Amino acid sequence: MNPRERTGLFLAAPTVLYMAFFFVLPAFLLFVYSFYRSKAYVPIPDFVFDNYARALTSKGFWLVVWLSVKVGLSTGAISVAASFPVAWYIVYRTRGNALLYLILASWITSYLVRIYGWRMILGSNGFVNTTLVQLGIIDQPLDFLLYNPVAVVIALVHIYLPLTLLMLISSLRDVRPEYLEAARDLGAGSTTTLLKVIVPMINRGLTGAFMFTTVLAAGDYVAPQVLGGTNSVTAGLLISNQFRATGNWPFGAALAFVNFAVFVAVYFAFTNLLRLAGLAPNRRIH
Repeated sequence: MNPRERTGLFLAAPTVLYMAFFFVLPAFLLFVYSFYRSKAYVPIPDFVFDNYARALTSKGFWLVVWLSVKVGLSTGAISVAASFPVAWYIVYRTRGNALLYLILASWITSYLVRIYGWRMILGSNGFVNTTLVQLGIIDQPLDFLLYNPVAVVIALVHIYLPLTLLMLISSLRDVRPEYLEAARDLGAGSTTTLLKVIVPMINRGLTGAFMFTTVLAAGDYVAPQVLGGTNSVTAGLLISNQFRATGNWPFGAALAFVNFAVFVAVYFAFTNLLRLAGLAPNRRIH
């Protein structure tokens, strides 16, 4: 091992050890727990597949997972679509980062404050309903604005959009203006440049931004509680209830790993879709 490799190993060791101890080890222990039995809030060491069989054969669980996938994919798609034009403007049209800082300022506010802020905005006596009533557009408040998956997605887009924006800005900074000028010189229009030059060059950052936002949004269990109501129970909330309310840690662990497998499948489906569409080359092209 040469000195450069030893230096790299030395610098990476603290982070690797931290992740191994605080992430890999707890995840492994949770996986072991998923094969235990539970009785009266007490996990009983065993090696059974009952928890996974119960999860895989539960129609209610799969309905909750499907709702989580829809909420996650909707949040990821809207966040990426809304962030990309802003990221493009910041990278290629501005010299400063004032707009970026303005958007990131929303992170200063507490997560819970933003969630309850949307509850106040969309509630029966909130800003939207009050404005519509005062303008005479409606006679009584619209109850459907709150306690549904749409309200959850709106709040989650607000929460995760700055994160998506940062990842897209980082990816677009690798696409030098010379590449875009060369595409225009060769007769490529805006759409062709986007699909044949920009997206293939930033596909890893684009995939990361989309999937990172999707997974975080799908696993969120606070927003569905506050904004979703009884018809918007997501997998994160269901898993949380198994640990907190029922005390069935083994079953909650099994649900968590089944949910994890679902989103691994979603990731591979998304990346393969990009590859089949010719938007994700198999190798780095710049």
